[in-house]
Amino acid sequence: MKKLFNGRFMLLLIAAFMLAFVVACSSDDDDSDNGSDDSNGSSDEASNGEDGEISGELEIQYFVGGYGDSWWKEVIADFQAEYPDVTVIEQAGPNINDEMRSRWVANDPPDLVYIDGAGSSETQMAEDGQLMNLTEWVEGIELEGGDKLVDSFIVQPGKFDGEILSLPLVFDTWGTWYDKALFDENGYEVPTDFESLMSSMEEIKADMGIDPYVTSGQHPYYFLRGALYPAFGAAGGDELLADLITGAEGAWTQDVVLDTMKKVERMQQEGMFDSGLGALNHTQSQMNFLLHDNAFIPVGFWLPNEMANDTPEDFDYGFIPSPMQDPGENYAIVPDLRPLAIAENASNPDAAKAFIEFAFTREYAKSFSEHTGAIMNVDGVDLSENENVPGYLIEANAMINDPDQVSIYEKPHPMSSDLEGPIGDALMSLMLGNMTAEEFVEAAEKAAADYRN
Repeated sequence: MKKLFNGRFMLLLIAAFMLAFVVACSSDDDDSDNGSDDSNGSSDEASNGEDGEISGELEIQYFVGGYGDSWWKEVIADFQAEYPDVTVIEQAGPNINDEMRSRWVANDPPDLVYIDGAGSSETQMAEDGQLMNLTEWVEGIELEGGDKLVDSFIVQPGKFDGEILSLPLVFDTWGTWYDKALFDENGYEVPTDFESLMSSMEEIKADMGIDPYVTSGQHPYYFLRGALYPAFGAAGGDELLADLITGAEGAWTQDVVLDTMKKVERMQQEGMFDSGLGALNHTQSQMNFLLHDNAFIPVGFWLPNEMANDTPEDFDYGFIPSPMQDPGENYAIVPDLRPLAIAENASNPDAAKAFIEFAFTREYAKSFSEHTGAIMNVDGVDLSENENVPGYLIEANAMINDPDQVSIYEKPHPMSSDLEGPIGDALMSLMLGNMTAEEFVEAAEKAAADYRN
């Protein structure tokens, strides 16, 4: 199995995860020391037009979800101060991907897009030719210390046919959350593998009379990315992940995939899934989890920040990598990246490039953690000097950075929505008891065949 946490990657993750929860509580504070001086690392040679000036309208589309929008507001304000001849038009909100879809279809897109949230798909946009090729241009971007951006990503950009079409802005990871206070009070077992997950859920179900496991039925990709990707990584490594995500012929009907789906079938048959999960969106499922209607939920590291205003005072967030692996195997984690991209038909690509160079700095990476409780995909950012670190992050850090406990697997790029959609539909049928594991893998293989064609 592939072990990725070493060297500077390990050090950054230790620091960044330790700060994530604490800074989430101050996400509305605008106390960053970022300014518009030379530390922003903007390169005139790389981003300016032929006349040497950046001007005109720059239209930016960004999804507002668990990370909020305060970081964007800060960076955009600083950018406009640095480039007074640019007028930034913000297209933002929780439903922005749906609201802007007609613009993309009509070949009238914004200049710059942050690809995140429901209704967005980096792979689909790449396949539709909507994203600009950044492969050569990105090689010239330097950070404030003079080191190249391409050498400073925590995880490198995904590639489509060998080309870079987007730059990963946010580094996150999915995992399984529980209330540590509840578990400590009742002596419940924190799972270390799938069998201990089942035994823990069985005890909780009998003791509390609840369905232990909840996820968003309206967004099946929460379970696919949060539980099944790590399971597939643990079972078959990067190669299996790549084959499943790209829809390679025969990938979904392999025995190792069926064995994994048999685990999901067992969870359903033994009544571990929330009986009403089919109707739940992601915030409803998270609220049910906080109210102890359920005990486990697969979500990314944005959860504490997104639910900060609804978290009970006595709730103590606990995090583990999703325990879908067999006993004796390491926990598995699959990094989840959220990218920035320039539209192929951008009206002002020079301003879009200038904004990317302006935002991709270590100072704004530090600011990003302060605003969002997550980390930007840039290494060398020291976030460790904080004395108010919550206990779950200390425990998560120790676990994630222990190669004897956790292995890291990388996917080649996000799954296309054309494939993820039908697979998600079949997954919901399995989780609701309307399909067997054997029927699921056949349905998934058919979806992959349709996708390839």
